[in-house]
Amino acid sequence: MLTERQQQVLALITRTYIETGMPVGSRTLVEAYGLDVSPATVRNEMAALDSLGFLTQLHTSAGRIPTEKGYRYFVQRLLGEFELPSDERSMIRHQFHQARLDLEQWIRLAAAILARTSHGASFVTSPRPMLNRFKHVQLISTQGRLVLMILVLFGGEVKQQMLTLAEPLSQNRLSMAAMRINQLFEGMSFDEISARLSQLEDALERDVVTLLLSILRRADSREISEVYRDGLLNILEDEGTRQAVRVLEERTFLASLLADTLKPGTSGVQVVIGGEGRWEELKDCTIILSHYGVADELTGALAVLGPTRMSYSRNISAVRYVAGLMSNLLSDYYVAKPRQEMGNVIDEV
Repeated sequence: MLTERQQQVLALITRTYIETGMPVGSRTLVEAYGLDVSPATVRNEMAALDSLGFLTQLHTSAGRIPTEKGYRYFVQRLLGEFELPSDERSMIRHQFHQARLDLEQWIRLAAAILARTSHGASFVTSPRPMLNRFKHVQLISTQGRLVLMILVLFGGEVKQQMLTLAEPLSQNRLSMAAMRINQLFEGMSFDEISARLSQLEDALERDVVTLLLSILRRADSREISEVYRDGLLNILEDEGTRQAVRVLEERTFLASLLADTLKPGTSGVQVVIGGEGRWEELKDCTIILSHYGVADELTGALAVLGPTRMSYSRNISAVRYVAGLMSNLLSDYYVAKPRQEMGNVIDEV
């Protein structure tokens, strides 16, 4: 446990270093913040924080900068509540208000807003259900025995696949088969459809549902869905964050990171500083993450990534705010029945 004065010194050094990028000395703190103690007293507290691992010196005569441990303590205990300025929140709401009612456009917009707000990189994963469920299928005759199957899952995901029939069939025959499948299986999961497969006596319907089950199985086994990225150039310019591009580019790496930091039941914004000793690629970086969506139904993840010397209050607030907007949009347009126009939904946040 740090004393009240040690907490004050650590908070002021961290805030000052984030703003200036320069090591902070005891005299600078006393003069800049009008502290009612001497530089010698502050120097003693800085030495104590150094020995505890919260501060470090680049060389003997320099001031101190926060360590990863110092940043973590600052974020967890000293940061306090912060919101983006009201005019910035209004601008972000307006951008979503102007967007079409299209999930992919919302995701791309969220990634762009987070990258711009943080001056770092961002990523947003497409929302996926805890368990994929069948919504409806269309069968469209193309040529000869080839049929285009269009499968729609709850949550808006669309899959297209070609199906080769044993013999050519009319469009009317195909439409009747699709209508029966939709009536029998709408809203069902892989296991529920598999258990009712025996109800189908028609060979065409069985072939379509077998292919449908194969697609559902693959969708359920994916660790993460589509990933939308923005701001990569922002982190490529910094030597410390350059290697973190791997986090955004490699799906298996990103899936592992999300699985460890956003476990089921995790709520709110999560902050990973310096890789937490687990991810070497993040040793000079901070990543701020959050779930968005509707718990137990349809959820994705969004995050900003940048150097450890970042504006934590601003970036945490941005991630929280955009996650709230995206959650409201998903709730009203993909989970619940639409109850109001898009602008009203956004204004609730």
